Formats: sequence, structure tokens, C-alpha cells
Amino acid sequence: MSSTPKLYISISPNLTVLAMIADALAGRRRGLPELWRRAISSRVGPLGHEAVRPLAAPGYSVAPDILVPHTPVGQDVSMQAQISALHDMPPDRLLRDLEQAFGPGPLPAHWRAAAERPARWLLGYAGALADVWSTTEPLWKRGRPLLDREIERVGVATVRGGPELLLGALSERLVYGERGLLVPDLEPGTFELGDRKIVLVPMLAGKDALILSMDHPEAVWIAYPVRGADSLWRKPVAPAVDELSALVGPVRADLLCALDQPMTMSMLATDMKIAPSGLTYHCDRLRAGRLITRERRGREVWIARTHRADELLELFRR
Repeated sequence: MSSTPKLYISISPNLTVLAMIADALAGRRRGLPELWRRAISSRVGPLGHEAVRPLAAPGYSVAPDILVPHTPVGQDVSMQAQISALHDMPPDRLLRDLEQAFGPGPLPAHWRAAAERPARWLLGYAGALADVWSTTEPLWKRGRPLLDREIERVGVATVRGGPELLLGALSERLVYGERGLLVPDLEPGTFELGDRKIVLVPMLAGKDALILSMDHPEAVWIAYPVRGADSLWRKPVAPAVDELSALVGPVRADLLCALDQPMTMSMLATDMKIAPSGLTYHCDRLRAGRLITRERRGREVWIARTHRADELLELFRR
């Protein structure tokens, strides 16, 4: 093991989305609030739910590399690039990755359905990524200052010679010491880093989320919750609520503040304790002002803030 590990950082939202999928859809609870679990679960269609089901198998933490087709080693990777890569992926790539992950023998039962219909699995998983990203992209934009601060923190630790301390403080589920990286997980192990670089990927995820890849010949990457991510789960204080209320009305001001992530009409009605008819009226007024969008998905109507509304709220926070 190198005495001084070489640290790099990647801002790749795919790992945030994967952590949320594992927490909200696959049942590996890692600290994501229930409101976000419900919002994500409601957004993903049946084929997406089916595709992520193998991630919930008890007793397993190993998964095929295809879950992250573009690894965050060497550059940041956009969500659009990840989804496009999955759409362009030949089905036999999934079969190769499954064999690499689990060996040449019979596959674990939870991956057999995906192996029997790999094209269907790829379509469903790509759809799940797209659906979850459409729900969490506003959170990613709000969390950008936290990610920028983390870039600075990693840079300072690297320049001042403190990468060992930084690695030991990334997560309570990760221990760094003389023996390498100790990962106390479903399948615990100690990993020698050798001279490989370490790519850190901060996530906006539950406090116990942790995703690692140790197989790359030149680097390992560690995705971990960025410091302060828990502040994003809480509802922000209404920005200059009196002034905003004077502009759009108190109910609509509260409604805009509540839409930190897209929500269904029923979720909004429950959250704000407003009758559906009254909520529809206020949403109609906000839509006329180009402050929200409405999208029907199946039986649900999803409401989201527009960029114009985000700018308005930011103005009153100053």
C-alpha cells in the first residue's frame, strides 16, 4: 500500500441516483427520509421497479459493473451520458458482467430473470435512472454549494498531506488504516490499494450510503455522502415569506417552498393540508405565471417548480 494515497474527486450524479435507487426502491435503507422514498418510488414505473429488484437481495452487496457503465475515473460523468450508455449497451454485456461478478457457475437467483431477458433489464434500469433523476435533479442543483465545498476540502487535504485522515472520516462504514481499506458490509473485506489512485465521489444520499469499486486496474473509487447533505432533506425556511406572500399570496408562497422536489398532487395536498379542489385552484394560478409545471404519469399528476420559480425564491432569500 502506498504510504500517501493519491486523491482525486469526481462530481458524477449517477452514484447519487444509484444510492437513492438502492435506498428507496431496493430496500437497502441508508438514511433517506421517507418523503423522498415515497416520491422516488411513485415516480418509477413497473419495469424500473422490476429492474432494480436484484439490488435488494439479502446477503449480497456485489453487483455487476453495468450498474455504472461509465465509471467516474478520470472525469465527471453526466446523468445523460449514463442513461445513453445503457440504451446503447448490447444485451450480452450484462451477461459478461454478471459472469465477472459472480463467476462462471449458476447465477444467484435474484439475477437470473435479468440474465434471461437482458434487453428488458437494460431498458427497465435505464428508465429507472431517468425517472429517479427527474425527481432528484432539483436536489442536485440545490446541493451544488455542498459539492463545491467538498472539492475544496479534498484539495486542501491533498495539498497539506492529510489524505489518510480524510479517508478515515468519509463514512462510519469505512475504516482506513495500515491494512488498507476495511469495509464492514454484507460481504466484509480488506482491500489493498497498491499504487492506485483513489477517486472520491461525494453523493447527496442518506448518511449511511456507501458505494465502492475496487476492480479498476488504475484506480478505486469511493462514493460517500457529502457533509451537510442531511440539511437538504429538511424543508428550507420560507425565503422572506412576508414579501413573497405579498407577491403571490401566502398559500402559493408555501406551495412553492414545499416543491423542493417534484411531488404528486396527492402528496402536496397531504403535506400542505389543503383540499384537492383548493390545491388545483392555486396550482392553476402558479402554472399561469410559469412558476410550476404539471405532468400526468399514469393516474398521478406531478408538480414541479420551474427555473423561473427557483430564481424568484433565490431573489427573496438574499
